Amino acid sequence: MKVGVISDTHGLLRPEALAALRGCERIIHAGDIGKPEVLEQLASIAPLHVVRGNNDQTAPWAAHIADHLSFDLNGWRTLLVHDLADVPAALEAGTRLVITGHSHQPRIEWRDERLFLNPGSAGPRRFKLPVTLVLLEVEKGSIEPRLVSLLE
Repeated sequence: MKVGVISDTHGLLRPEALAALRGCERIIHAGDIGKPEVLEQLASIAPLHVVRGNNDQTAPWAAHIADHLSFDLNGWRTLLVHDLADVPAALEAGTRLVITGHSHQPRIEWRDERLFLNPGSAGPRRFKLPVTLVLLEVEKGSIEPRLVSLLE
């Protein structure tokens, strides 16, 4: 299963991001969406899992969006939350994939049998940080993350 993971769009959904996400069976947005149109465009590609980011908290259009989600991703128990600081110290048993955003810094890090993933920011460039998203190949027994740079 091909899954696109994106975060921190802050209202900007680049054509390069849309192109990279084409063909995904699911898309995960880790918050700081910025505008409801971003979700509409993503939903036209694939079903979404979405959480609000700190910049979405007061937006009336985002009031129905959860602050965190737990779901199954092709056999991988997944926790989705915007800020790594909000990940519970003792994660739910069986959680194998933790997806966050917020820092604008991409990270793919295995901690024992658990993958911590931050796709970085796909929206406006912040400082000199890269503009990225992550594509995942998710199978029952394996997961392969690939960082995709959206700007050269």
